[in-house]
Amino acid sequence: MTSDSGVAHPLSRSLRDWQHHLRERLRVVSDQPEQEARWLLAAALGLDTTALLRNALLPIPADQGEQIAALLARRLAGVPLAYCLGEWSFYGLDLRVSPEVLIPRPDTETLVTLALEGLAEEGAGRVLDLGTGSGAIALAIALARPQTEVWAVEHSPAALRVARANGALLAPRVHWLEGDWYAPLDDALRFDQIVANPPYLADDDPHLPDLHHEPRDALVAGPRGLECLERIIAGAYERLSTSGMLLLEHGPDQGAAVRRLLGNAGFCAVRTHCDLAGRERVSSGTRI
Repeated sequence: MTSDSGVAHPLSRSLRDWQHHLRERLRVVSDQPEQEARWLLAAALGLDTTALLRNALLPIPADQGEQIAALLARRLAGVPLAYCLGEWSFYGLDLRVSPEVLIPRPDTETLVTLALEGLAEEGAGRVLDLGTGSGAIALAIALARPQTEVWAVEHSPAALRVARANGALLAPRVHWLEGDWYAPLDDALRFDQIVANPPYLADDDPHLPDLHHEPRDALVAGPRGLECLERIIAGAYERLSTSGMLLLEHGPDQGAAVRRLLGNAGFCAVRTHCDLAGRERVSSGTRI
């Protein structure tokens, strides 16, 4: 049996044969086919990448070969690598991911870094993460600041199940709540920080076709792309302690609009921070 590239299909052959097969097939969808081949093999076989190198001649039974072939077929169909693997790295954490949640991205690490800069390494604090998705932001903060009390809200039950599963593995101190933005919170709660990476794409954003495997309601805010940001800003001031900070991720062309919204809502020290690529990515404001 041969593949369409002329390479013998390795369903019952060695680990090295499979790695060669995946590497050649993945060239059409990946700019790092060798690395992706190792990751897919590790996921299918339950091995780490070091074990793959040590056991290159290990024979792969046909049933495991079928599992590898199924993962390869998903990847060749355009399914993001993170969903094929079922996990992804964010801020040094290995997080479970599924099509119910957005794939955590390096851009969002900027938001986490800024949040941590505003939190004392020692001492109690309270942080709210709105629209937590996989729980990436909440968990990164909770692990870096163990004495900080972290709350995380998510409106999607399926996404919240993913976040809670990640929390059970990494940081069970996070308070997980299901609901729409501030709705599930006790009115008496006040926070030192509110952080969010909300939907901020417009209905007609040209990037959406490339993101069709990810949940649309976690990407699209509405006709203008600002609708979720507006709702978060409108409710944030009364939820923050004195000198508390609101930090919002947004699109690189939305900085001016978000700064204006923060100023109109009464926030001071309003500014926008760039990501590692130099694009305006996070805007912040402080309650007086």
